[in-house]
Amino acid sequence: MPQQTWIITGSSSGLGATLAEAVLRSGHRVLATARNPSKAAIEYPQISELGGIWIELDVTSTETSELVKEAIQTHFDGTIDVVVNNAAYSLLGSIEDMSEEEILMQFSTNVFGPVRVLKGVLPFMRKKRSGTVVNVGSIAGIDGLPCCAMYAGSKFALEGMSESLSKELKPFNIRVLIVEPGQFRTKFLSSFATPAAGLRDDYTGTPVDVTLQAFKAHDGAQQGDPAKAALRILETVTGTGMGAGKEDLQRLILGPDCYARFQSKANSLLENLDRMKEISHSTSFE
Repeated sequence: MPQQTWIITGSSSGLGATLAEAVLRSGHRVLATARNPSKAAIEYPQISELGGIWIELDVTSTETSELVKEAIQTHFDGTIDVVVNNAAYSLLGSIEDMSEEEILMQFSTNVFGPVRVLKGVLPFMRKKRSGTVVNVGSIAGIDGLPCCAMYAGSKFALEGMSESLSKELKPFNIRVLIVEPGQFRTKFLSSFATPAAGLRDDYTGTPVDVTLQAFKAHDGAQQGDPAKAALRILETVTGTGMGAGKEDLQRLILGPDCYARFQSKANSLLENLDRMKEISHSTSFE
């Protein structure tokens, strides 16, 4: 297939770095973003060796949109085919213990960050009437667990935004794909943030505490292979391999654990809908 140009945020670790390498090995061009590109280039030298271009980008900055526009114009002559909004982190704990500043930072990164990047990318895609937006969500954006209220809230927001965006961008032949990973063997479970205030005593032994401890215990034992996830994303975007014939689908569900939770949530929603049918139909004017 023709060579594509990609911009991937949060390429300094985990799925972002793995995806950047997979895309480059497939013959495409990549702008890999990181808050500290010098450090990222040392940790992942293969990205530069394969022709990837590192740029400094902090998606919480109000200058993000203009920096993205400038990078695309400078390095790719204004051409961009795929944008991957991958930069994100998780704030886990009790809402009561989270400061407003911590909550705002969670949403500035996970929700407003993708918006800032899109404002920089979409003018180029609209001009050529083609492109793919990949928003990396999470199973947490479908099924919220205890201790994940703010993280899940940010990913639920990204889900809703992506659904609307897909309809808004359809006239321009721009596809929106939501990637929903389950648990993969990245640094996610070893690098999540917790409130500076800690966990108050009343939550000890409750689902919040139990889930937090389970996450910590599971670090390094996740069954998901990031390299395989990256390949599935690449195939789904390009319509090749296992992604062939799935170009009309909006969600890419990665991992059997994600699939099981998604299916359970869907079944629960259908049951709720069915049991509320009588009430739902009782509220119209006679």
